[in-house]
Amino acid sequence: MIQNPSQASEQNDWQEFKPLFGGGKIKICDTLRAVTPFGGLSVLIEFFARIGLVEQLENRQFYQPESPNHYDPGQILVAFMLSVIAGAQRFAHANQLRADRALHALLGMKRFPSDDTILNYFRRFSQAEIERFWRPLWRWLIGRLPWQASGYSLDLDSTIFSRHGTQQQGAAKGYNPRRPGRLSHHPLLAVLAEANFVLHAWLRSGNAGAGQGAAQFLSEALSLLGAQHRIRCVRADSGFYADSFLSFLEERRLPYIVVARLTTYLKSRLYQINEWQAIDAICSVSEFGFKLWNWKSTRHFVVVREEVQSNKAAVGRKLIDLPGYVFRVFVTSRSDSALEIWRDYNGRAAVECRIDELKNELAADHFCLRSFFGTESAFLAVLLASIC
Repeated sequence: MIQNPSQASEQNDWQEFKPLFGGGKIKICDTLRAVTPFGGLSVLIEFFARIGLVEQLENRQFYQPESPNHYDPGQILVAFMLSVIAGAQRFAHANQLRADRALHALLGMKRFPSDDTILNYFRRFSQAEIERFWRPLWRWLIGRLPWQASGYSLDLDSTIFSRHGTQQQGAAKGYNPRRPGRLSHHPLLAVLAEANFVLHAWLRSGNAGAGQGAAQFLSEALSLLGAQHRIRCVRADSGFYADSFLSFLEERRLPYIVVARLTTYLKSRLYQINEWQAIDAICSVSEFGFKLWNWKSTRHFVVVREEVQSNKAAVGRKLIDLPGYVFRVFVTSRSDSALEIWRDYNGRAAVECRIDELKNELAADHFCLRSFFGTESAFLAVLLASIC
């Protein structure tokens, strides 16, 4: 109810809005009445329309509905993405949007899909459907990325999706620091740091190692990226520290910075360092060439030594024979100074924020089906919602 004439003027601030899935134009405005709590989604819906998402989904339908009362596949996917953005943490939470007629008008849909409809949509995916539907869709998204003259930094990382129950395909016991012994999946992601864009993603079994299949995964990611964009540097943590993966990067002539695992053999080399370049009162850097016993060639290592502070948590590993310091060691193919290598790798922190957003804000680890490829497709749909 309007309380005074000054408030009435607010209702005259109309804006025309074209529904996402067609139909006549509607008008939207701010009002004092509680019409819909999801009015903010109109901005995202308009963005979907401007980039042509609906047309892309219609051109890539991997099945044809037969029921006369069906939803178009693109409508189901968009409905799930909007549910995720609106805060859904389970498939059942999508039902919260079913009664919002104002939101349906913005979408141009007479009805909103139920959670069962969304589940049945993802159950249709097999590995072949994922390749036929999701990969071309990702190439279309990549085509919209801005060109970087210096190239993109490609950050590799993995995370843990804990699972409840025992019926999910691919869920297995593996490394799970928060819930040891719990079944899990172990996704692998490649992120273009400058665009904050997830270039490629795999859902893997929970007992897969962090770097397992990394060479094949990166090969697929580079195939998706194509020749229109250049990789400036590949950055990864110690889970990807393996001679086979480093050799793959060198064969592809991809500059890299990878955290080295402090094995006994490598530690013995750290004890021999006599020259350090002081960065500040706490940190120093050094570098050396070293060949592990099972490597074919010598590689360039960069060491960061940080003095342990009582009022600050230090990042790195302590060495018994060198008390009072923690160390981080990187192996790299780049010829830049040790300080520049360290600073460059610190930019990789953005991928950790990306994973935190996916898990804690978009609940990417909560949408799980019995089917492995159905679960992977739901995961890719959450990624699509996050990068559109």
